[in-house]
Amino acid sequence: MLYTLIGFVLGFFIPYLARRFSKIMRATPTFAYALYYILKINKHVSKDKYLNCHKYLQLRKNYFMRSLGWGIISAAIVSIINVALPENEKPWIVFFVMILLILTEIDKRIQFLPDILTSPLLIGGFAYAAFSGLLLGDTTVEATENSALGAIFGYIIPVVASLLLIKKHPDNLGGGDIKILAAIGAWLGLSNIPFVILLSCLVFAISYFITKKRVDAFGPSIVLATLIVLFLLIH
Repeated sequence: MLYTLIGFVLGFFIPYLARRFSKIMRATPTFAYALYYILKINKHVSKDKYLNCHKYLQLRKNYFMRSLGWGIISAAIVSIINVALPENEKPWIVFFVMILLILTEIDKRIQFLPDILTSPLLIGGFAYAAFSGLLLGDTTVEATENSALGAIFGYIIPVVASLLLIKKHPDNLGGGDIKILAAIGAWLGLSNIPFVILLSCLVFAISYFITKKRVDAFGPSIVLATLIVLFLLIH
């Protein structure tokens, strides 16, 4: 019950964090500035919001419903993690999943995956391999090697694919997509990152046929594929 509540609270604030990040990310802020901006409370409300009260209230309602939706999704995911993993694994995987969910919301907003989140995610993957790493191997040496190779593979394969497609599709993969795949490789290891890459392409293709959008964020497809592979691993 406690983990479910924690998951709901963390998920509820995902739209808030994504909105704050979206306003500062393209300026490549320092971590300290990003943290300050996220925690800073707005003291002044724009007068324009009161010129159309009905529209403002509708936006607030939509924002609340989005937060509620993320809270429910996050609570469900954290509950599964709580049931499926031993105690020392839970904080690591919860951290992994929550960063991925925040990145999903940011990428959906501005089609941009900020280094200020993907870099800690990569470092966190290496730390997970060194201090826990149940999903990566039976020993610390095996886990750390698997993590390092997974990160390398997660970076190199998308880069090579981008080079092959760059002439006809120059915007096929962004730098953020490649960095998040490297970070995911650090968490899931060499044997699992190929499945994430292939499945994310499949998810994106299905999304394209449904929405018919020629240009769309690839990050959400990567995250959904990662969650599918993760849940297959922990069950």
